[in-house]
Amino acid sequence: MARIEGVNLPSGKRVEFGLTYLYGVGTEVSREVLNKLKISFDIRVKDLTDVQVASIQKELVTNYTIEGDLRKEVSLNIKRLREIGSYRGLRHKKGLPSRGQRTKTNARTRKGPRKKGGAVALNRKVTKK
Repeated sequence: MARIEGVNLPSGKRVEFGLTYLYGVGTEVSREVLNKLKISFDIRVKDLTDVQVASIQKELVTNYTIEGDLRKEVSLNIKRLREIGSYRGLRHKKGLPSRGQRTKTNARTRKGPRKKGGAVALNRKVTKK
């Protein structure tokens, strides 16, 4: 099992898709890296040599922002938006969509589960005759 940037890559998958288990690496980036290093897409992760794994790791670390660094960069960007008081920052604070989607009926992923409650029954006093 190959290990890059602290992430175990699945040994049974093709390298092209195994690299996508790294945060910040999609199929496009993995293809670019493999083309540059002249490694076939069809090789399984378990069949990679230590030299190939080291070269892939070196290429990713030097030319791309991945894993912890990328997560930190994204969180700092969101924190900056909150601090400057932009509209997007306010939406992030409130936990709502920040790109203009409707929220009256959708946006359950951002808003969380529905709140319980609804119509409140009225207690009326009955006058005796």
